[in-house]
Amino acid sequence: MAADSTPKTILIAEDSSVILNLTRKILELQKYKIVLAKNGGEVIKQLEANPVDCVLMDINIPVKDGMACTREIRAHADPKINSLPVIAITGNANNYSMEQFKEVGMTDYLPKPLDFDALVRVVKQYVG
Repeated sequence: MAADSTPKTILIAEDSSVILNLTRKILELQKYKIVLAKNGGEVIKQLEANPVDCVLMDINIPVKDGMACTREIRAHADPKINSLPVIAITGNANNYSMEQFKEVGMTDYLPKPLDFDALVRVVKQYVG
């Protein structure tokens, strides 16, 4: 089997189970494997425990917010982790500018309510 037929893995960092389950279903229909982090404290643990290809990062997650988590990912010693595409998902994008997202190392961002076509398009753009 060719190496690129392996399903890509997406880490979803999101504390709303409704959004989590929807996002997961949509991405599983696209044949992605999903790893979950319910709060910012689990993000790095999950990334260290699982080979992940992309991170969907809710900005307002408990323990550590998405901005702090992204800084942590970018500062990680493992190049497989610190170079991951991180896509911010935020219900209040107006509180942050794209500049601020870029500053902490976000790759891109999606506004809430999530447009699932946009979600799939953006994930495919970074993960293939």
